[in-house]
Amino acid sequence: MTRALTLDDLLYAGIAIAAGLLAAFLLRMLLRWLGRHAERTSWRGDDVLVDALRMIAPWAAVAGGAAFAAAALPLTRTVHHNVNQALTVLVIVAATVSAARVVAGLVQTVTQSRSGVAGSATIFTNITRILVLAIGFMVVLQTLGIPIAPMITALGVGGLAVALALQDTLANLFAGIHILASKTVQPGDYIRLSSGEEGYVEDINWRQTTVRALSNNLVVIPNGQLAKTNMTNFMRPEQELTILVQAGVSYDSDLEQVERVTTEVVAEVMTEITGAIPEHEPAVRFHTFGDSRIGFTVILGVGEFSDQYRIKHEFIKRLHRRYREEGIRIPSPARTVALQQGTVVFPQQRDAEPEPSDMTLTRPI
Repeated sequence: MTRALTLDDLLYAGIAIAAGLLAAFLLRMLLRWLGRHAERTSWRGDDVLVDALRMIAPWAAVAGGAAFAAAALPLTRTVHHNVNQALTVLVIVAATVSAARVVAGLVQTVTQSRSGVAGSATIFTNITRILVLAIGFMVVLQTLGIPIAPMITALGVGGLAVALALQDTLANLFAGIHILASKTVQPGDYIRLSSGEEGYVEDINWRQTTVRALSNNLVVIPNGQLAKTNMTNFMRPEQELTILVQAGVSYDSDLEQVERVTTEVVAEVMTEITGAIPEHEPAVRFHTFGDSRIGFTVILGVGEFSDQYRIKHEFIKRLHRRYREEGIRIPSPARTVALQQGTVVFPQQRDAEPEPSDMTLTRPI
């Protein structure tokens, strides 16, 4: 039997609860102050830790005050055990949620620091968060006296059935993990698939990869399809790349002059246009005797894939203007068509009797 409740018992219990609430308030103020200082640092991990402590520390203080209050009151052994068990569960839940925040935040920080982009791969963040919450849930069950061994066995048998039913989903999950672990694709990379889809990788989650096209539309690609298709990553191994621009001049052009003028335009574009590589060495390579022109390739350096459109635009405009100033002619394409055993009537021969013959006709296209 327990003794009767007295005024002193209530006083001690009230003091314990008040002390717990006061400690929770002071801890919250202290952590808010630490949070402001953590925001000034470049490492995001301290922000994650302080944010997690903001939740667990006040609740732990409140639970501690309630536990001291329960100890001061003349409760029965059963009631006292139930109160302690409920407070323990409360602390475990708060600690589990805080731990999930910390682990997920640290994983996200590491992912961002390694990929060097603003986007994040949520697949690792979600997996770690689920694992921590699952461990906390089992600890809560063990604290409440519920055996978890049969539950784990049942989950193992049921997991096999679920795995068979969710083959595609699991294939996408493991494909996403493989893609990120192999570092062939990271958020922020510009990719192009053999099926034609291309754009910046926004995120890789447990089922799909989100790609933002240059038109600002989102393309959703299942991870399994992304892992199996042929893909070009324009950001790896380096973000800088070279692009080729095809051009041609007439046969009566001075090729030394053409090369000199073109090189000057390339150097000008590389220096003045945003997104170009100033240290890129201009390169002009003649390669073809065409039907109506001598073809050559101009090699330009760009800092990032989407910069090529602006750089090509400016280069073609400036090269065309310089060619006109220098008197360098870019001929229109022409095609030679052979007509065998045909009859062609030209305007100036309309009065003459046409004769079947083998002749050639050259016309612009």
